[in-house]
Amino acid sequence: MTHGLPPDSNHLSRLSALFAKIRHFDGLPRATLERIAAISRPRHFDAGQVIFIEGEPAEQLYLLERGWVKATRMSRDGREQAMMFMEAGEIFGDIAVFSGTDYPGTVVALEEVDAWGISAVDFMTLVAQDTALATAIIRRLSERVLHYIGLVEDLSLRNVETRLANTLLQHAETRNGQLVVPRRHWTTFDEMAVRLGTVRDVLSRALKTLEAEGLLKVEKQEIILLDPPGLKARGDL
Repeated sequence: MTHGLPPDSNHLSRLSALFAKIRHFDGLPRATLERIAAISRPRHFDAGQVIFIEGEPAEQLYLLERGWVKATRMSRDGREQAMMFMEAGEIFGDIAVFSGTDYPGTVVALEEVDAWGISAVDFMTLVAQDTALATAIIRRLSERVLHYIGLVEDLSLRNVETRLANTLLQHAETRNGQLVVPRRHWTTFDEMAVRLGTVRDVLSRALKTLEAEGLLKVEKQEIILLDPPGLKARGDL
């Protein structure tokens, strides 16, 4: 991880592009964005590098500029449960900063990642001074609560095939007139299983079941959604 100086003109250009991707910053006054830029410092993480560990003091929050990261918790028996997978335009580490607690999970870079770190003290000071930013943060935290409510509902009320169908539809992209889910180099069956709160063997069986029903086709580089309406019906069960 590298530690940077206050943003120069190049950094300001990068931050402007990043702010445009962060939905919760949409509509913030220019002066507010400039204040955020002034306290942001560039960070780089290699694939597999731990950004912070569950239980560490929450001294920073991060704005994700490039790459994917995952947030997980570890059970006492060593089982990993994914909380979130995040891409460019996401904020992470903020819940612990705002609650004044330690980080509730471990965040790891799934590929090369560029992010911007902001001191917890500096950001909390800015939030206290800027009503527009405080309102944006309240909206974001409210949406995060709804996300975790949905996660609990998925894990407790829906089977793996249903959760898998929903996840595939949420992350599908249109290519050549087809809906596909790209399989990035870190999207192994083990990683997908963690994401769905299950194990590899159960995930493999669920994929084979949906494939046998003609709903999808698993290929090396992507999963092709052959019957999106059928998958949606599965996801609504």
